[in-house]
Amino acid sequence: MGRKWNNIKEKKASKDANTSRIYAKFGVEIFVAAKQGEPNPESNQALRFVLERAKTYNVPRHIIDRAIEKAKGGSEESYTELRYEGFGPNGSMVIVDALTNNVNRTASDVRAAFGKNGGNMGVSGSVAYMFDATAVIGVEGKTADEVLELLMEADVDVRDILEEEDSVIVYAEPDQFHAVQEAFRNAGVTEFTVAELTMLAQNEITLPEDALAKFEKMIDVIEDLDDVQQVYHNVDLGE
Repeated sequence: MGRKWNNIKEKKASKDANTSRIYAKFGVEIFVAAKQGEPNPESNQALRFVLERAKTYNVPRHIIDRAIEKAKGGSEESYTELRYEGFGPNGSMVIVDALTNNVNRTASDVRAAFGKNGGNMGVSGSVAYMFDATAVIGVEGKTADEVLELLMEADVDVRDILEEEDSVIVYAEPDQFHAVQEAFRNAGVTEFTVAELTMLAQNEITLPEDALAKFEKMIDVIEDLDDVQQVYHNVDLGE
């Protein structure tokens, strides 16, 4: 699949010496999920998913509790979910997901991040058709064969199972995310190294060194925008 999910997560978490930016973005995402339904992960699947992701990034409990309490308190603050699509150097493709309370600001910031770093925004649908929505779940302490066996016993269909360093990574349809996790929990697994719903490129490309440097700078600038939650692309970063 060309992805090293644990490495990608570690790179995001360590890009800032201070991880407050990541925590702040999770705070917004948790608030939005809690406000859209019941502020209880037992009855709110979207909130449960965000909290599971937050756990893999070691988001502190007080950040989670504050966001949920804010939603319970009836805050009038509202956010819009946005998706942008664009192109980077040498035919690279990028999808940007954002949560914002100011659509015009976010659109301007994302467009500038593309334009000032060798890329350009595309229209809706110009890139997304080259990506597949995918659930990615990772665990430690089991082999790929053991994972395959327990998923088969639970009658859960997945796309692929790969061993990566100390983890086994399961790729599945998005609607199988919770079924995969439940199968693991029934087998005694309670901790996940990865728990993501992502957009996975159907074909990755390799960029020459100069273009890769420009691309990585562009991605860093986009990811650093306060309103941006997730960035997906089709470039093999060699990690």
